[in-house]
Amino acid sequence: MAGSGSTDEPVEPDGLSVDRNPVGGVTVVTVAGEVDHRTAGTLRRALMPTDSGPAPRTVADLSGVGFMDSSGINVLIAAHQAHEAGGWLRLAGVRRPVLRTLEMVGLTGLLACYPSVRAALDA
Repeated sequence: MAGSGSTDEPVEPDGLSVDRNPVGGVTVVTVAGEVDHRTAGTLRRALMPTDSGPAPRTVADLSGVGFMDSSGINVLIAAHQAHEAGGWLRLAGVRRPVLRTLEMVGLTGLLACYPSVRAALDA
């Protein structure tokens, strides 16, 4: 989902890349790589609302993420809390290994997961 408003953070070796694009008033954050203690800061910067408006809305496309440890879980919780003031954070394309981790810690009851970015935007 490339767009003129994107801000990219490049992939480092064994790192994480993120791409932020506005889509109809929603920020879509496309993530690729592994989320661990070394890359969690990159994910945190990408998911935190940058708009000072009252209702931030973000879809995190995690279809490119094959691994997430507790550092990533903590980032998702913090990002969810940052969106609570009338906004929302939705997850899209979560791959089975990451989804299993989210299920084990109970985050799927807190964060809505959708099969695709389009489904998350349309919900």
